[in-house]
Amino acid sequence: MTGVDARMLEAALPPLEGELRVPGLEGPVEILRDAYGIPHLRAGGTGDAWFALGFVHAQDRLFQMELTRRRALGRAAEWLGAGAAEADMLVHRLGMEAACRRDHAALGGAARAMLDSYAAGVNAFLASGAPLPVEYALLGATPEPWEGWHSIAVMRRLGLLMGSVWFKLWRAAALPVVGAERVGLLRYDDGGGDLLCIPPGVEAARYEADLAALAPALRALLDSLGVQGDETGGGSNNWAVAPSRSGTGRPVLAGDPHRVFEIPNMYAQHHVACDAFDMIGLTVPGVPGFPHFAQNGRVAYCVTHAFMDIHDVFLERFSEDGARVMQAGASGPASGPEWVPVIRREAEIAVRGAPPRRFEILETPNGPVIAGDARAGTALSLRSVQFAETDLSFDCLPRMTQATGVEDLFEATRGWGLIDHNLVAADTGGHIGHLVRARVPRRGRESGWLPMPGWTGEHSWRGWIGHDEMPRAIDPAEGLIVTANNRVVADDHPDYLCTDCHPPYRAARILEELRANPAFRAEDAGRLHGDTLSANALLFQQRLAALPEPEGAAGALRARLLAWDGRMEAGATEPGAYVALRRALTRILAERSGLSGAGGHPWLAVAPSVVPMNQLWWTLPNLLRRDDAALLDGWSWDQALGAALREVAETEGETPWGEAHRPRFAHPLSALFPEAAPLLDPPALPIGGDNDTVLANGLLAAAGPAAAYGALARYAFDVGDWDNSRWAVFHGVSGHPGSPHFTDQHAEWAACRMVPMLYGWEAVRKAARATQVLRP
Repeated sequence: MTGVDARMLEAALPPLEGELRVPGLEGPVEILRDAYGIPHLRAGGTGDAWFALGFVHAQDRLFQMELTRRRALGRAAEWLGAGAAEADMLVHRLGMEAACRRDHAALGGAARAMLDSYAAGVNAFLASGAPLPVEYALLGATPEPWEGWHSIAVMRRLGLLMGSVWFKLWRAAALPVVGAERVGLLRYDDGGGDLLCIPPGVEAARYEADLAALAPALRALLDSLGVQGDETGGGSNNWAVAPSRSGTGRPVLAGDPHRVFEIPNMYAQHHVACDAFDMIGLTVPGVPGFPHFAQNGRVAYCVTHAFMDIHDVFLERFSEDGARVMQAGASGPASGPEWVPVIRREAEIAVRGAPPRRFEILETPNGPVIAGDARAGTALSLRSVQFAETDLSFDCLPRMTQATGVEDLFEATRGWGLIDHNLVAADTGGHIGHLVRARVPRRGRESGWLPMPGWTGEHSWRGWIGHDEMPRAIDPAEGLIVTANNRVVADDHPDYLCTDCHPPYRAARILEELRANPAFRAEDAGRLHGDTLSANALLFQQRLAALPEPEGAAGALRARLLAWDGRMEAGATEPGAYVALRRALTRILAERSGLSGAGGHPWLAVAPSVVPMNQLWWTLPNLLRRDDAALLDGWSWDQALGAALREVAETEGETPWGEAHRPRFAHPLSALFPEAAPLLDPPALPIGGDNDTVLANGLLAAAGPAAAYGALARYAFDVGDWDNSRWAVFHGVSGHPGSPHFTDQHAEWAACRMVPMLYGWEAVRKAARATQVLRP
């Protein structure tokens, strides 16, 4: 099929009204959809509730669910072609399917029943005779049945390798370029001092790289690269406001998860009720329950990425034929290394429009090889919490439905490990709290900087940091909790948790605004979500003010930027000039440091790859603030800034920032079927913000000024007055391009407004625009 029109889109929509007989249910289920198409499901038993969620997810998001499952299991290239092949091969190397089947078999009865009921609901929709999404017609494909363990694969894929692995690969590839004594500079900016999540509002300094502790790893890495050197010489917001700080005497919980803009959205809005629970929040299509954002009538909760170090990369030494790998002896490091066999197998993936791709999978005792060529003597392997040992995260989901308050919720999440979170919560008893929900292995702090030698045994995991030992805060004295991917605890914490995290700007600005409003309400959340003040814009202004005044266009540009208020507003033109200046300065840093060419290093080719410009964008402000010109090859920062200013002055116009920053929402099939792209790709409005603002519509420095990621959703829970809560997603609740609910929340989202989060069933019934009943 080569074309699609509006009539075909409409014909692909499933019926959302009337009665339907559905085998597998024990009792009737009512599905009420409000003005935004948000489904409110009411069942009798728990099994029917999860069955109904599976059915409704498939109604609205079937193509997305199956594509996510294919990406998780290494089959996306069958649909998407060669561009998906590298990512498919990676998940095969990681052993995704085996890990998910292993975890499903180990789950308790409640979690397995939940997963199996959900899968039965998905399959019931497939058997219902409803039209299939238009994407299946484009692809000439038919959907495949769902199994319980598939939901674990979907969940694992959505957090796949988030965090530390990319920083370690980046510094390893940069090491031969910048040298051992400078590799520690290649970290994200700390804003001049990290603002901690715990204790809330406290600042701390980061540990610098301990080059003595890193000496063996530096030596081994440089040797593996054939380099001689001196090895001694490497997003989301949420907040909770206690009753004492709110305008109602009730807690407020608000925030927004930031991810790359994918169509359809990673999240969908749902309300699921039965005899055992009544919950509303953001679901993950393909997964039962509410893993990240929800409330159950007693406690509300939300997450941000905590940047715990849950991935270790090892440098492996192989025999000449690549058949054996050097490992610590059976008696540990003291016994010296020995050669052990490598597990090796062949695999093949199908690729749309191209021959199948055959590849080799290698596993060492440390984990699968993810980069490099064993036959060349060295390669990198990965040991990740996400794969190495049995994970029981899904056992948490049924328990979370029953949580009665903050502390009970935290106990319910014991054992969660698929990805690391700052779990922030508030309950109707007036309590607020923050727990790092993660499984983190015990090992030395040096493991956070670079790939470690895999043959010594000195960097192996030594058990786990216990759930009760993870950082937490309950009812802090100030009555405020803020997390925004900033450092959770100071580096002198008893356990090693984290090396890399995001700068503290967003957290600091949120905290500043909350302190300035001692009567914060849920209605105030949208304004705070939309805050556009950029701390780094102010830093650039300070540096520009100290420069001698240049002549001509460069002087005029400098004057414009110095007169600007530092807000990344959509209607202003100065934000575009600032971003162009920062991108130009980042290019100068990349070129003069020699790191612009590091992107071709095979260790950075691990899908989706690491781009030097994007990494250096985050490093630059710290170097500028410290006036550390060690990577500029003899230039000062004033020289570099002057050159960047002259470059931008010659090319930069006065386009409103919202236009330059306008995102492109691309459906995963629009590149394959460009003639259908106008109907598949939802339009986007101009938006403000950038990487450093609370309105975190971030850009990728190497790609240009357009927003590439941002808030997939925004929410504000008025804890205890639940019908006063609000939310929005960036396009709509439906994944069908022909649905009126595909894009009907976008204008609200772009304006940082939210729509009602209806919870009370009287309000839901009054607002219902469509009703469907599923009967056994």
